[in-house]
Amino acid sequence: MPRPEKNRIVYKPPLFSEFKPIGIAGNSLIQVLLSLDEYEAFRLSDYEGLSQAEAAEEMEISRPTFTRLIEKARKKIADFIVQGKVLTIEGGNIHFRRNIIRCLDCEHMFQINMNESLTECPDCGSKNLINLAGGFGHGQCCVINRNRRRGGNRGGRR
Repeated sequence: MPRPEKNRIVYKPPLFSEFKPIGIAGNSLIQVLLSLDEYEAFRLSDYEGLSQAEAAEEMEISRPTFTRLIEKARKKIADFIVQGKVLTIEGGNIHFRRNIIRCLDCEHMFQINMNESLTECPDCGSKNLINLAGGFGHGQCCVINRNRRRGGNRGGRR
């Protein structure tokens, strides 16, 4: 039986989770799934320009694991571009370091730590907010689970 995968660290959720060629209905295209850890490997290596060793350290994984992730990510992204498929970012065994909260009324976005919460927009006062990490099934649950292992608080504000 294989060893369970270690959680990979993703700095923050992606702003967008689906990409497709314009002018073609998405339901008629083949989907390519890019996991959140593959997305993070691509972001760190190709967008941020980190070396594989630096990126692996940032994600708290080994360099050989990072190499496998970045190779899979690049192959999937090339397939999406060359073949004109739908690219969807989802899944993976990850934890976010930071979160992004977007106000649906004024469209401002705010980065917060995972142990913080924001109930109203600091700019316009709206309570109509979307939690981007929550869209990937993450949020306070990550903080609660980590704190339980360490014996800390239950995810409230510090």
